[in-house]
Amino acid sequence: MHHYNGCGLRNVWLVNGYKTHTTPYGEGVAIEDVFGLHKAIGQDIVSHSKRLTGPQFRFLRKEQELSQKGLGELLGVEAQAIARWETGKTRVPVWADHFARVLYNEYVSGNGTIREVILHLNLREAQERSVPLRFERKDAWLAAA
Repeated sequence: MHHYNGCGLRNVWLVNGYKTHTTPYGEGVAIEDVFGLHKAIGQDIVSHSKRLTGPQFRFLRKEQELSQKGLGELLGVEAQAIARWETGKTRVPVWADHFARVLYNEYVSGNGTIREVILHLNLREAQERSVPLRFERKDAWLAAA
């Protein structure tokens, strides 16, 4: 299995769907369909009832290409509050946990209104679970049994 840390989470392991190869700098790894993998990781995160960890909260935010400031505006909190949650200095509040899950689900399901709001925020600005997560690739990335 490959320990995948390219998503910022420490507990993600890939059963398959990757190839190792030699580079001038050492061993490299090529991941098949990284976007599909990240979607599977996000869907797995939001499907569990345990409160989001800081890194999981950050993962969901980044997958939507939201900055801390942008998400803070949606939640009605300062960017510093988001930063504290993501670094583990304070726990993600239950209400923010629920909002992050709903927002992510709507975003990946293609809700145009949610996507427009997020795009608008991004454009305006531009101007752990303790149990390892394992994923395998068949026709698409799925959580491994």
